[in-house]
Amino acid sequence: MGCKEQVVPGLICGEDICKLREAVCVHVEKVYDNCREKDCVEDAVVDFVDNVQDLINNAIKVKTKDAEVVAVLADLEDVPFKRGFFTVNVRYKIRVVCEFCYKDVAGNIVNSSPKVGFVWFSKTVILFGSEGKIKIFKSVDLNHPLPMVCEGCGDGCGGLVEQDNLPIIKVEVAEPLVLNTRIKRVHEKHHCGCDDERSEVNAILGPQRRVVITLGIFSIIKLVRLVQLLIPAFNFCYPNKECIASTDENPCDIFDSIEFPLDQFFPPQKFDFQGVEDHKC
Repeated sequence: MGCKEQVVPGLICGEDICKLREAVCVHVEKVYDNCREKDCVEDAVVDFVDNVQDLINNAIKVKTKDAEVVAVLADLEDVPFKRGFFTVNVRYKIRVVCEFCYKDVAGNIVNSSPKVGFVWFSKTVILFGSEGKIKIFKSVDLNHPLPMVCEGCGDGCGGLVEQDNLPIIKVEVAEPLVLNTRIKRVHEKHHCGCDDERSEVNAILGPQRRVVITLGIFSIIKLVRLVQLLIPAFNFCYPNKECIASTDENPCDIFDSIEFPLDQFFPPQKFDFQGVEDHKC
């Protein structure tokens, strides 16, 4: 099979190397360090949006119907006496939907409506982010201001947006795996706002029935910096095919181009998945 005349995105062959046209200087995010995390968050207390304490007190059991990471907060600090390294503090906000099973006044076992709550999980890692602290000023569309410092932008006289070049934190996280949900008695502290010496003692409440959840979280944490890299380039990336749109005239033509979803009717077996070992007798 011969090589294609024009190099397009995808696999290339040896002859394509001769079609390199230029070395291009690009401004990209370079990953300086990263790590993968496999965390088991055990017995995290769920803070519900609504008051569900009566449900918790009367529940026979509870189950989690859904869990998703809805926000990630992160900041970094220099590691003393270790040049170029940063402490990265990451906090995950996880939304969970729980359903309670309880007995009604007639003694029938019923399920409650779904109740939404949140779980917070924090962790700290140390990553290499290199050195360099400068100010960067760049032009910006004044009709769409960015949340950065802008000197002189309001006068419309070419003000530039200011930002630093500290490492950028990036967190990639898969949806949590719900491993267990149960009701447990938890000791809590109540902030009573007292000023006397006994306030700390009075602030400790007895064990309260709370919903706790155990989650499995897979994540990758990265430190990246904006840098200029010199890379080889073949050409501009022109589209090599026309868009196909479904219209009232050709809906069946579009449907005919879709392969029959055999996997939906015949679920793949264990040996069809990569990385799963088949234990023989």
